[in-house]
Amino acid sequence: MNQTIETHLQVGSAGTSEKKLFTFGEPPGELTLESGARLGPITIAYETWGELSPARDNAVLVAHAFSGDSHAAGYYKDDPPGAKPGWWDSLIGPGKGLDTDRCFVICANILGGCSGSTGPSSINPRTGRPYGPDFPMMTIGDIVETQKALLDHLGISSLLAVIGGSVGGMQVLEWCVRYPEMVRAAIPVATTMRHSALAIAFNEVARQSIMADPLWNRGNYYDSEPPHLGLAVARMIGHVTYLSDEALRRKFGRRLQDRERVGYGFDVDFQVESYLRHQGSKFVHRFDANSLLYITKAADYFDLVERRPPARSIRDLTGAATRFLVISYTSDWLYPTYQARELVKALKRVGLNVSFCEIEADCGHDAFLIPDKRLGSLVGGFLDNVRRS
Repeated sequence: MNQTIETHLQVGSAGTSEKKLFTFGEPPGELTLESGARLGPITIAYETWGELSPARDNAVLVAHAFSGDSHAAGYYKDDPPGAKPGWWDSLIGPGKGLDTDRCFVICANILGGCSGSTGPSSINPRTGRPYGPDFPMMTIGDIVETQKALLDHLGISSLLAVIGGSVGGMQVLEWCVRYPEMVRAAIPVATTMRHSALAIAFNEVARQSIMADPLWNRGNYYDSEPPHLGLAVARMIGHVTYLSDEALRRKFGRRLQDRERVGYGFDVDFQVESYLRHQGSKFVHRFDANSLLYITKAADYFDLVERRPPARSIRDLTGAATRFLVISYTSDWLYPTYQARELVKALKRVGLNVSFCEIEADCGHDAFLIPDKRLGSLVGGFLDNVRRS
């Protein structure tokens, strides 16, 4: 193990982790999706931290946001010097909010993703070629069903908690309506019961930027050059929604990039332009354009308010024993606090035990991913109370 990784492990990191693969749904036992389509076999990539207790009652499922993956904390053994830890390393580890000395933490790459789980870039066993546009449309509910299959595989029949932010928070809520008897505690962070028209609009602009790229080729680009330009623009659009006016003002203002005066053209003049282009170009090397299309559409379809039977909604949780900690951020304009308050009211209306906290932060929607001791203290204290109940 290199010296950089050893240094990080000495200061309370979650340690090293290993990406594992679980495959299920071999024909004729395919998973039936909400759309009615059948999909199988399905592979789910996942990672774990901590140890499962003898009673198997300390498992915590972490659900990632739309472009995340299973690597939520720690490092891989072969990480190069200077490697960054998992995306929620500030929350997962010994003595942290999700204390791996007490919790068995699981994070799975979602269905439709491109980091080890089955998605549009995976090989379709019927054709021997990537699914591409033949991948069936999926929902947040379908994602949860694959996570349930993984927990069954691991022999886990109850969860101490499910926690996630943004699209991960949608998965938390979906878990609660599908399997309330399994979930002792739910922590939806910076999320919503359903997308607003504004959120759907931003997702559609991002999707159209990909589909307008000539290299997209109706999703059949895996044997040629991918639609990197469209994907980069889609990421730039999304990234703006994750920030805030104050965060952009503080970080960039109207400062120029490597020049003393504007160039009166369409090259980069401002630092914020350079930043967004960098974010877009970096993203195309780790994400698949079709995955973005499918996952953003699944998020747009998500709606816990108006659902047709037999699907369960928030209203069907009357009498559930799950305890909730709902967290929002003051500067999140993608999923504003008023949406979190609507969720709290809906849960209290059916008699559930709900705690709510709005964290003051000026960095926008992505605040839940930025290391913050307040989030760890909230989560850790809440779980301590759940354990004692």
